[in-house]
Amino acid sequence: MITKRALVGVAAAAALAVGLSACAGSDAPATDVDAATATSASDFGGLDALIAAAEAEGELNVIALPDNWANYGEIKALFEETYDIVINDADPDISSAEEIAAADNLRGQDTAPDVFDLGTAVTLDSLDYFAPYQVANWDEIPDANKEATGLWVNDYTGSMSIGYNSNEVPKPESLEDLLGDDYRGAVALNGDPTQAGAAFAAVGLATVQNGGDLDDFQAGIDFFEQLNDAGNFIPVNATPATIASGETKVVFDWSYNNLAAAATVDGWEVTTLPGPVYTSFYNQAINNDAPHPAAARLWMEFLYSAAAQNLFIVGGAYPVTIQTLQENGTVDQAALDALGALEGDLVTPTAEQAEAAAALLAEKWAAAIS
Repeated sequence: MITKRALVGVAAAAALAVGLSACAGSDAPATDVDAATATSASDFGGLDALIAAAEAEGELNVIALPDNWANYGEIKALFEETYDIVINDADPDISSAEEIAAADNLRGQDTAPDVFDLGTAVTLDSLDYFAPYQVANWDEIPDANKEATGLWVNDYTGSMSIGYNSNEVPKPESLEDLLGDDYRGAVALNGDPTQAGAAFAAVGLATVQNGGDLDDFQAGIDFFEQLNDAGNFIPVNATPATIASGETKVVFDWSYNNLAAAATVDGWEVTTLPGPVYTSFYNQAINNDAPHPAAARLWMEFLYSAAAQNLFIVGGAYPVTIQTLQENGTVDQAALDALGALEGDLVTPTAEQAEAAAALLAEKWAAAIS
């Protein structure tokens, strides 16, 4: 179910601080551990010592975390309120592939990203960039949602949805509707599917809605080729600004992004098509060249705390620890009730399917929309 809802402030998360009980500010001395090789907080001597080491570094470099993406604005603000650490927020609107390129370009520099938030295909193709780390509540994260050593961990998910300006176009009821004259020059993706997880997922949705399956994304590529030939696809990277200006009247994007737009843009509505519902987690990882390795590890601990995981719900996303939050009574029930359950015929690509799809898109996408 997709529902339009108001986003609440950081103050709402403060009541959830129970999830950070082990991560509160501390006067504990930092240890002599090499933070860059630490694989858990125990390597520092515990969470208090990790906090001290991270606060001694004083900074955290994040990349590709827009404030309105899954509520990262409030998550970053709460981190800075909780710890004596300044977040350096770089290039919020770049793709997953560009995050990895930035790590290459900035390797060895103080401005290199400390952490990544990546789509599945790029994650699986970039394992050599990651440092293994297991958060304190590692056991609350299902095995299927993490790499065994902690190279990457799923953080949040949503469904691939269609947002549309109801003042300009009718509600699409099927993929075929989008090929009609009502959508001339109107349909856009959030990025390039060869680089960005959201756009990759849009082709995945088109695949399963167009008679294909996740073993072969060709049906999805074929749909966007038809959409382009009809004059309805526009090669514009959809952003909150293009939605607000009316440049992109129809956008394939994650439900949490379209819900955020619906909260601020008059007439913006969100729908999921009948039939298969495409879902996929994003993945958190630490840069093995992180200039602030202790802060990077504290960010991981914070991100999987109840406070931050609940803020994903406030932002319209479903956190990886949602089952544990519900079982132990720490879920933000009001936010979850407003969001609704992630329902339907849910389909998610396996690692092998995602890798095959990435290779196919690299080969065929550019020609399909040229």
